[in-house]
Amino acid sequence: MNGAESLIKTLVDSDVDICFTNPGTSEMHFVAALDEVDGMRCVLCLFEGVVSGAADGYARMARKPASTLLHLGPGLGNALANVHNAKKGNQPMVNIIGDHATYHLQYDAPLTSDIEGIAWPVSHWVHTADSPGSIAADGARAVEEAGRHRVATLVLPADVSWGDNPDGATRAQPLPAPRRVPAEEIAKAVEWLGNGRNTMIMMGGAEVTAADSELLGKLKQATGARVGTDTFPPRIARGAGRAKIERLPYLAELALDHIKDVEQLILLGCKSPVSFFAYPNLPSVIAPEGCEELQLAVPGDDFTACLEDLLAAVGGSDAEPDRHALQLPELVTGAELDVNAVGAAFAHFMPENAIVVDEGITSGIPCTVYSETARHHDWLNQTGGSIGFGLPNAVGAALACPERKVICLEGDGSAMYTISALWTMARENLDITVVIFNNRKYSILELEFTRTGARGGVPGPKAASMLDVGKPDMDFAAMATGMGVTAWQVTSADEFNERFGAAMAQRGPVLIDAVIPTAWS
Repeated sequence: MNGAESLIKTLVDSDVDICFTNPGTSEMHFVAALDEVDGMRCVLCLFEGVVSGAADGYARMARKPASTLLHLGPGLGNALANVHNAKKGNQPMVNIIGDHATYHLQYDAPLTSDIEGIAWPVSHWVHTADSPGSIAADGARAVEEAGRHRVATLVLPADVSWGDNPDGATRAQPLPAPRRVPAEEIAKAVEWLGNGRNTMIMMGGAEVTAADSELLGKLKQATGARVGTDTFPPRIARGAGRAKIERLPYLAELALDHIKDVEQLILLGCKSPVSFFAYPNLPSVIAPEGCEELQLAVPGDDFTACLEDLLAAVGGSDAEPDRHALQLPELVTGAELDVNAVGAAFAHFMPENAIVVDEGITSGIPCTVYSETARHHDWLNQTGGSIGFGLPNAVGAALACPERKVICLEGDGSAMYTISALWTMARENLDITVVIFNNRKYSILELEFTRTGARGGVPGPKAASMLDVGKPDMDFAAMATGMGVTAWQVTSADEFNERFGAAMAQRGPVLIDAVIPTAWS
């Protein structure tokens, strides 16, 4: 058994059984080993940003890491944006980065680079294997380091991959149970919840489950505290039957107003909220001056148990939360298509237990609003702010949950970062419906230009051209068709209703290119 074979068997034996790949010469022995070792599903992606984004989406829905296979430092560099998003979203990932043979590095070949230096800013653990005999143990360590919420990066030199490993595979050790928040910290939170001050519980971490929302809703009823999430929870259960909880707005002005009266902020799995960017005359810190904060739990802790302990301590186990009732919007009809028509149809037709991947940016806001009372679903948010997340994340989510419909809400500009994900959707025949908000603008940047006050908030002709992605107008239906995905371009509400409804009733990859005006035009 060579090093690559022992590594793959180690990953499979450790329940890491899918690998998103974009390999090169240095990884050919790993690629060959995929045919020699049973149990690893390999998924080819045409760009490394799709590899890492798909691994992120898979982890969110499978609640375990996928592996990636990337080609040297430049391959890892191409993947960094979505590795960053995964790290910010507390998602587990095991990156395997091929490198030159150890004896070849001294010659500084064209692809030689500082792989560890590239990896460290987006990884919690980085290691370079130094021998075929140790690579299996290194792989097991990578799985352990990734755990439930971390990014582990293992560099695999080519000669380590092709060399003989007489000891074979090594199984990763079982993960320890998540840390239970100590009783004294629970007691401190209970004291805050009972002292009569305006208190809010804000939750983040890797996901907010339906059970977590239920417990938060009960705590609200039992204590009078406000309950909610940070701005972009990586995965959150939503829709009919779910308890009503708040979400911190994205825009700093709205976020500041949202919690301006909070005197005590209890944080579960998220940091103290700050503005996404700095703006003239706006504070970076969102919590009001004088607000006290209690970091009750951090990623890796058992959030559900923490909420259960809080609820028991305040005597609220029998409290009845306020839940969303099923309420589907009426379809918008007629010749005009805008974001509200798309949002209404999306919420109206979305099936029960769907998975929604949201990179709709400004145009996706009505979809978020209308779907609060739609059939229950999971919603995956863009966590790290790096665009090009949506299409790859949908690939990973669909592979993790092949029995569930995946809907990807995607802006036109951000879609172009990782458009080749459509090819992987077709190759794997994934049940994904992509809605492209084709307004031919970087609308979010038009908004941000105004908010930053640059040039008095009014772009000149050169600046305006940097915010416009028309001229030529992009035909996403044609692009998708060229990559094997069934696609239509629609320009009216009636057309969108017909096409989206049909997509929800069938299986397989579909793209709807919705030509719309900007959200505020």
